[in-house]
Amino acid sequence: MKIIKITSALRFSLMLLLLTLTGCAKGNDKISGTGSTSPETSESINQTVETVMPTEETEAAAEPVITETDWSDYFQEINGAAVIYDPAENGYRIYNRKLSLSRHSPCSTFKIISSLTGIKNGIIQPEHSTRTWSGEIFWNEDWNKDIDFSDAFHTSCVWYFREVIDEIGKTAIQEELNNLQYGNCDISDWEGKLNTNNSNPALTGFWIESSLLISPKEQTEVMERIFGDNQNYAEDLKEQLKQVMLISDPDESDILIYGKTGMGKSHGVVVDSWFTGFADSPEKRIYFCVYLGKTENKNVSSARAREIALEIIPAYLKERNQS
Repeated sequence: MKIIKITSALRFSLMLLLLTLTGCAKGNDKISGTGSTSPETSESINQTVETVMPTEETEAAAEPVITETDWSDYFQEINGAAVIYDPAENGYRIYNRKLSLSRHSPCSTFKIISSLTGIKNGIIQPEHSTRTWSGEIFWNEDWNKDIDFSDAFHTSCVWYFREVIDEIGKTAIQEELNNLQYGNCDISDWEGKLNTNNSNPALTGFWIESSLLISPKEQTEVMERIFGDNQNYAEDLKEQLKQVMLISDPDESDILIYGKTGMGKSHGVVVDSWFTGFADSPEKRIYFCVYLGKTENKNVSSARAREIALEIIPAYLKERNQS
């Protein structure tokens, strides 16, 4: 970090401001019109300025670059967006900037967060995680049985994660969302009563067409905050999440893709479709999100979002390896 040289006048001004804000001036330490300071005070101010005053050049260099990219061929006129965050290149590649920066309901992509928080707080123990089915018949036949964590994640079983969320509790969920800077961090509609597509308490929540919102760009940032090299989550926790998120076959490709789909409806019409996660190649790890919004006369689904992501990811990695 470049250290800024401090003149006597600047040192005096900074010390005056510091002591005024902290209320620490007293007795013989009060500042007189001569601008005299004790050696200890001067040293303290020098250290403070050197620590917290990086140059503009340093700040600019740390800011990731956003590059807009034409991936329209992958979307075939579907109203959608795609984001790839590449930490190795300190940049984003974005298709449809406006939609990439706008917030929407995360729907079942939030199961990454509920799984993370559930494991972290001991609510989910992946090897001993079977929950008992209530006997209520749900529209998805895969949910009409006792189900464990892995199956619940892969079939996106809402009632399973509704129970997990309630057992984690509002305080722990809010704390995790704040730590992750997860979109608007709004869990005010805990029960999901804003959902216009479903009124069954077992199948609603703040993350399904309700109060919680996040943008495609923010999705990639949250993934990096969980799975990045410099993050604070325990390695065994991240490994458990990686195992349940893995969708590619390690024997068929050297690119491993980890992710979760999500889809939400309003009045019976699909309005949000997602696939988000990260991908590992021999060269690097990237974070991605594909989002599809409501589009007339088009197949808008989480399966389609996943298909588009699986086309964009290897194409991007190939391009970067060749550059």
